Formats: sequence, structure tokens, C-alpha cells
Amino acid sequence: MHVIVQKYGGTSVADTDRIRGVAQRLVEMHREGYAMVAVISAMAGVTDNLLNLAHAVSAKPTPRELDLLLATGENAATALVAMAINALGIRAVSLTGAEAGILTDRTHAKAKIANISPRQIHNMLDEDYIVVVAGFQGQNPEGEITTLGRGGSDLTAIALAGALNADACQIFTDVDGVFTCDPRLIKDAQKLDEISYDELLEMAGAGSKVMQSRAVEFAKKFAVPFEVRSSFTGLAGTLAKEETRNMEDVVVRGVSIDRKQAKITIRGLPDQAGVAGHIFSAIASANIIVDMIVQNVSTGNTTDLSFTVHENDLEQARQLLKPIAKKIGAVELTGHDGVAKLSVVGIGMRSHSGVAAKLFECLGHGGINIQLISTSEIKIAVVVDEKDAATAARLTHQAFGLARLAPAAALS
Repeated sequence: MHVIVQKYGGTSVADTDRIRGVAQRLVEMHREGYAMVAVISAMAGVTDNLLNLAHAVSAKPTPRELDLLLATGENAATALVAMAINALGIRAVSLTGAEAGILTDRTHAKAKIANISPRQIHNMLDEDYIVVVAGFQGQNPEGEITTLGRGGSDLTAIALAGALNADACQIFTDVDGVFTCDPRLIKDAQKLDEISYDELLEMAGAGSKVMQSRAVEFAKKFAVPFEVRSSFTGLAGTLAKEETRNMEDVVVRGVSIDRKQAKITIRGLPDQAGVAGHIFSAIASANIIVDMIVQNVSTGNTTDLSFTVHENDLEQARQLLKPIAKKIGAVELTGHDGVAKLSVVGIGMRSHSGVAAKLFECLGHGGINIQLISTSEIKIAVVVDEKDAATAARLTHQAFGLARLAPAAALS
């Protein structure tokens, strides 16, 4: 029995017509002999509406009750899909995350999957049911509902595919796959046929909204290949899989933009052991996620430290660090939003030189100032003014020959 796990995002089940369309696709696959497991997100806009309701009755909704509320969005969509399948004459059953055997840790809002026991799913598949699972949710050891964070249905699908040893995992969304850049920003961006886990992980972390980063991490850890494809066309999508040798022939796989960033700089910081640890421990205690970190070369026993956070966390981070900066004798603490991160990603960077030079050259010719630079083995990221982000993406995309039908740009 060939098991296929399919995940349908909120736009794929946005209304009753689309729900019936999803049901029809699942029934057709079932009639072809596949054992089908569908993971369903809340209908488009429902999660935001539930969040608005929560904040209308409470300035700070308690995490436990918020998870219980938000999970109802997926539960409703899952039940509707199962009803639509049953109406087509094929038996279907809807399961909550808990009923599907998804056990998480005790963290509400961003729970991590601890274990999956898909016994009930196996039993229902053996009885020839299409199994429809609510995404985005699980159950902690106390039996409380937990949610997996924004985009958590991706994680549900990939985790179930791994636990079920599925023959295929397909992530249906409102785009045709993973592109060399956001096609809404770059009109001639090219859809990729394949991408490595590492590349997709870097692109997701750099602002690409196609997949949840944690879902890609899980897929890489447990070697679960998956395809990102559109639920509105019959076109093949982008296959995410383990790295192969021929993938290194592509130097740069894609360009990503992450807007709504903020930069914090502490000047005149004592160049002493433990100072940076003191600063970032305080940031971590407030659950503020830090992205890029750059420290200048020490001059006169002092140094400057800059890092980026999401713009929503800027004021909290600034207020948190003011007394710390004063206590350790820093000269100045500054912070401002209105910046964006541009990243170029490709595992081919490991074996090709000249990527950084080409990136800096094309941005320089475009008159775009680089504020921070950060690198990894397969990514170069720079911080620029947000107003320059679109131009920077277009110039970079062009410089590396990523447009449809464009010849690959040779690196000098």
C-alpha cells in the first residue's frame, strides 16, 4: 500500500468550492489505489480572526487558552474536508492532532513535536478510509492542546510522512513551487525543479514564506523528501531533498528578502570576555530572536557590536539593553527599523569563488549601501535600507542570471 501525505494550506480550503476541490483530488488519488492522508490548515483568514477575537477580550490572552482557541480553525476545516469526501461516496474520517498521535512538549504557541504514534491513522487506512488530520496542533503530556507556530501545518505533514514512512509528501499551497526570488517582486523569477534541504532552510530563514523553517529542519533531520506545489494547477512543483553532487553546479539557487527588520548597535563596548554573553543572555530571556550579529575589530580595548531583530521587538530590546549598556560602560546604544535583509543562497558556493565579489559589485553599481554583512557556508546576507530592498533584489537576481531562460552568469 503506497501512502501519500498531502498538506493543504489556508488558501487551498478558503471556501466551500475549494474544499470540494480538495476532496475531489483526494478521492481521485484514493481510487487510483493510494492510501491518502491529508493535513489541513484553517481556512484563509480564520486564524487571524480568532487572534483578533482573543485580543478583543484580553490584552494578554493566556497561551493555554489561545492554543485551544486557534486549534478550532484547523478542526473546522478538517471536518469540512472529511464531510466533502464522504459526500463523494468515499469514507473519510477527521482527526485532531491529538487523535493522530502527535505528542509535543509543554510549550504553548510554538510547541515542538516530541513523538508521533500514528496507530489510529494506520488502523483507519487499513479500513480503507481517507484520513484527514488537523494541522498546526498536537497534545502535551498533560493532555492539553498545543500549537506548532505559524506555518505549523507544514511541520505536521512532514512529521506524519516520516512517521508513516510515506511514499510521498506533497505540500499544496497557492504558489507553483519555490522560486529563485519572490515572483511578486521579480516578475521573471524562475521556478526551481529541485532544492536541497539546506538551501530551502536558508531561504526560509532569509524571508522566503513558502515553508516553515522548522518543517524543513525536521525533513532534513529525518530525510523526508517533499514537493511544494500549487493546489490550483496540475503542474509539477519543487522537490526538496537531500543534497546531490550535481546540485553544486548551480552556484546561487535563489535570492530572498526579509523586510521589517531592525538594527541595534552598541558602540564603545568593553572588549572583555563575557560581555557579549551578558548582552545576548538578556535578549534570549525575553524570547527575542536575534538574526545577524557583527562585531568590529577592537580598537583601544573597545569594540562595536551590531545585530538585527524583528522590528516588532526593537523597542523591547532597546529598553532591555539600556541599563545593561550603562552598567558595562558602553558609549552609546542605538536602534532603528526600516532595514531589510537580502540573502543569496546556494550550495554551489562551497566549490565556487567570487560570489561575494559579484554581490557587492552589483549593489555598489546600483548605489545601494550595505550596512551589515553575514556569511555561512552556503549563504551571504547583507542589511540594506528597506526602501532599497526591491531594487537590491532585482539587481542581484539579474547579476546571477536567475531569470527565466537567462543563461547562468559566469563568476569572475
